[in-house]
Amino acid sequence: MHELSNKSKTFIEDLRVYLFSSGKKSKEIEAIIEELETHLIEAEKRGKPIEKIVGNSPKEYMQMIADEMKIDLRSWLKYIFMIIVGSFSFTIFKDALAGAGSLSYSILEIIGHIVIAGIFIVTLFLAFRYIASHYLSNLNQFLLLLIVTLVPIGLYVGLIFLNRSVETPVMEIGQTGTMIITGIMVLFIICLSIWAKTAILIAIVALLVLPDYLLSKTALDAEMQLIASNIILIVGIGIYVWINNLKYKHS
Repeated sequence: MHELSNKSKTFIEDLRVYLFSSGKKSKEIEAIIEELETHLIEAEKRGKPIEKIVGNSPKEYMQMIADEMKIDLRSWLKYIFMIIVGSFSFTIFKDALAGAGSLSYSILEIIGHIVIAGIFIVTLFLAFRYIASHYLSNLNQFLLLLIVTLVPIGLYVGLIFLNRSVETPVMEIGQTGTMIITGIMVLFIICLSIWAKTAILIAIVALLVLPDYLLSKTALDAEMQLIASNIILIVGIGIYVWINNLKYKHS
């Protein structure tokens, strides 16, 4: 069987990412990929370059394919739900580890988490689409994903300070409720990581929770702890994304 060139393989994977981040159905994406792969194999057997099939503009070809497919609203809602719950889980883990005994969150915090999670989803999917449809170096991909990561982190930090200065009704959760919610969140993160076949959520939880806990044992004041923990988070996520991107490119 003819083996596709690296250029064709890269284009196919980029198309898969582009269509996925455009909210298309997985089954339809795989059907399109399989059909395109067949065309590329036949073209390469005849000595034709990939441009004879997809044209000179990968972005235009990907957009043309995406326009012909329906948006999978159900999957979008599923991802939105998972990201919102995941963002809450980070905060819950941090607060539970702080040993307060019970959890309490203001209406501003709850609404803020939902809004920030929505912004993160949009910027992340747009970044994936841009990376898939443009020829970017590993460094530029890393920088783009780092910026996408920094946006919600900066917004969360801003939410913390805003919540301190603006008073809104508070929802109190007792010790029993705290234990139950924390347990549910642990199971959620584990199950989601197994389903997604990636340890990124576990890595983010560790980077969010452990630095805060360890820094709380130091003599640093609260603001310096916040700054230090966010620097560790940013650097840690950046390194994780960079390493995984290199693994993907060389797989």
